[in-house]
Amino acid sequence: MLCGQQEALEALLARTARPQPRSPFASVVLDLLDRVAKRLLHEAEAKAYPDVVTFGFFCRRANLGKLAERYAAASAVRLGRGLSFHIAPSNVPINFAYTLVHGLLAGNVCVVKASSKAFAQTHLVAAAFAEALAAPECAALHGSVFVVEYGRERQDLTEAFSRICDVRVVWGGDATIAAVRKAALPPRAYDVTFADRYSLAAFSAEAVCALAGDAARLRRLAQAFYNDTYLYDQNACSSPRLIVWLGERRAAQRAQEVFWTAVLRELRDRYPVEPVVMTNKLMAACRTAVAVPGARLVLGTDNRVMRVSLPELTPTLPDLRSAGGLYHEYVAASLDALAGIIDEKYQTLSYFGLDAEALRSFVIDHGLTGIDRIVPAGRTAEMGLVWDGYDLIETLSRVVTVS
Repeated sequence: MLCGQQEALEALLARTARPQPRSPFASVVLDLLDRVAKRLLHEAEAKAYPDVVTFGFFCRRANLGKLAERYAAASAVRLGRGLSFHIAPSNVPINFAYTLVHGLLAGNVCVVKASSKAFAQTHLVAAAFAEALAAPECAALHGSVFVVEYGRERQDLTEAFSRICDVRVVWGGDATIAAVRKAALPPRAYDVTFADRYSLAAFSAEAVCALAGDAARLRRLAQAFYNDTYLYDQNACSSPRLIVWLGERRAAQRAQEVFWTAVLRELRDRYPVEPVVMTNKLMAACRTAVAVPGARLVLGTDNRVMRVSLPELTPTLPDLRSAGGLYHEYVAASLDALAGIIDEKYQTLSYFGLDAEALRSFVIDHGLTGIDRIVPAGRTAEMGLVWDGYDLIETLSRVVTVS
């Protein structure tokens, strides 16, 4: 166990103890998270990981206090479900921490299965929680926070935690969700699933071209794109894989030249390429050539970026992806060209040089089943209390009514 008291967890598993839910944004929870934030933001080792630092800022009392204001009225009549069991994805090291925070803020006792991969971030954050829980002021939470680590072959443990939970939160691919669902839940329990998703970016060609003479702003855009994609090797569901250039074709070609030159400059000293990643990207590019007649590999000077130019869009694009810097590109006069292919697989639309409200209108007016998030470039990985269209405070808590 990475964090939590073994005896308390065993008592829950044996049903000799019951989870004690709280109202959302309980003071003791805010105090715990603020202690975690202070530890992570002042520890030298943690500062080496941007995702850990971002998580630390998210957990500050000042930030969570602002979020709590949005739920002030609802919190008065809500209570946590009881015990929430969370299964974090294996390829995003900090996700386990966010899903833990979601469960705690909603008022639940939380058991979180972190990735079994040896991520330094996992152990740094788990240690910060363990230290915060040891403070006398957080004694009331000793039976409320458990971070465990085990391999996916231990279905027996997944079944044991599923038998005692009131809500199960599953992050991962479709196959992972199917495997987890083989573990039965109590009659009133339910799943909240965050399945395999696909994300895209829309850039105004004219706006990017305008950055050609502004080195500082161009670098900021390149850095923002790096954070969206290469920080997690393009493995995050929110990482853009399809880039749509809006504007005339000649302007789009100039914008692509300006943009990718800046991105490669940003990557040069920050992102080493493994041979297996290059092989996977090339295979995915070949699959695209077969699936989309006329698709063309854009030859560049650096294999950290692999671009495939598309003459048309196809619903099969989510199946043609690869991690580590493979991008499908399409030039369009407007986003209307996307309406025919966007389904429930599409999650995040990031943008540059476009109006956010116009983008939201595009989703609503076309009645799209996909695109739950619209964010500026550089903010795709930012976690909040709404994800994949779920309001997590409402989803992980219940309403207590009085007639």
